[in-house]
Amino acid sequence: MYVKSLTLKGFKSFASATHMRLEPGITCIVGPNGSGKSNVVDALAWVMGEQGAKSLRGGKMEDVIFAGTSGRAPLGRAEVALTIDNTDGALPIDYTEVTIARTMFRNGGSEYAINGTPCRLLDVQELLSDSGIGREMHVIVGQGQLDTVLRATPEERRGFIEEAAGVLKHRKRKERALRKLETMEANLTRVHDLTGEIRRQLGPLGRQAETARKAAVIQTDARDARLRLLADDLVQLTSTLEQEVADESALIERRSEVEEAIAELATRLGSLEEAAEAARPALAQAQDEYVALGRLVERMASTRSLAAERVRLLSEDDEPEESGQSRDPEQLRAQAAEVREQEAYLLEEIAEAQAALEDAVAGRAEAERGYAEETTRLQRETRAAADRREGLAKLGGQVGAKASRIEAREAELGRLRRTVEAAETRAAEAEREFSRLEAGVAQDEEGEEGLDTAYEEAAARLEA
Repeated sequence: MYVKSLTLKGFKSFASATHMRLEPGITCIVGPNGSGKSNVVDALAWVMGEQGAKSLRGGKMEDVIFAGTSGRAPLGRAEVALTIDNTDGALPIDYTEVTIARTMFRNGGSEYAINGTPCRLLDVQELLSDSGIGREMHVIVGQGQLDTVLRATPEERRGFIEEAAGVLKHRKRKERALRKLETMEANLTRVHDLTGEIRRQLGPLGRQAETARKAAVIQTDARDARLRLLADDLVQLTSTLEQEVADESALIERRSEVEEAIAELATRLGSLEEAAEAARPALAQAQDEYVALGRLVERMASTRSLAAERVRLLSEDDEPEESGQSRDPEQLRAQAAEVREQEAYLLEEIAEAQAALEDAVAGRAEAERGYAEETTRLQRETRAAADRREGLAKLGGQVGAKASRIEAREAELGRLRRTVEAAETRAAEAEREFSRLEAGVAQDEEGEEGLDTAYEEAAARLEA
């Protein structure tokens, strides 16, 4: 294993990219003062993970970045890449050539890479510590360090020898192991506390879990009962709604029939009113004829009375008068014949008048009877039409009431459906909560078993 090449860019005085190829054996770098010989050694220490700015002969870590000159502007970062030949496998990595790179930015950020793969500083230190090189392995002796070695006490020299012999990596690992043990001990203490706390909580948690199981069973039973009740209500309301819809259809059909009957009655009523208006002049004429015939009867009666009086008088004239005076027989016979003719004519007129009067009376009675019948039928039809209108109004009210009841039933069905959905949602949430509680209890039980196992293993390692 040997350093094969070193590439510097922006590191201290190396503003431009500088590539150095090294060969196996001893390599010497010569040059005048201030040419950058010490910067090459600083670059080797820096790329291997040096974190102290004073070890790199600077005040702060950003001083390793090229600060610029009068003829060149400062750079924003410094890069150093170290390539090591690993043909002999001294480095614990499956590569024959290993390139370690480090980049420092002006804002203080730093990046590491092994063969182009980003990594941590700890990865670089672990890789180099197994080979005996590194920033604290004293493989790099800088300016002023030789005098420190010569003036060191025996204890300090022992420390230098141990570090040079590769003891430092084991000491670092020991320190990390001790820190891990301290952390593990603290974790074990915490685990012990958590175990005690969890054991104290297991009893209440078990009771809570049992309570949760019982509550889940009760909630399931209550949910099933509510769902059954809601299903029964839904079935009843559905059947009631279907009956109401059927009743509404029947009422609508009945209403249509009533409206048709009312229209027919209105037509018949109009025709009867027209017939009554047409018969009204004939009735008035019959009444006028009845009055005229009554007057004629009265006149005939008076004429008959007058004729009877004359006949009586003529009969009296036929008897011989005891007084000596006598009338002319021929004249009396002529008067009697004339009176008889007048009587016959009057009797004939009376018979005709009586016949006409009887006809008029019969016609009047018939007309009055027809008028009364038409009036009665008209009144009956009017009452029937009024009844039909009233029935139609009642049917309309019943239809409105049925429609309102149907809307109320539909609203009730919607509310029941929402209640069922809400109950199912609450049941699902209760089941999820119950599952979560069961999972929490099981996790606590598993965690307790894992904590006991971890505690026993840690205690066994500490005892060993």
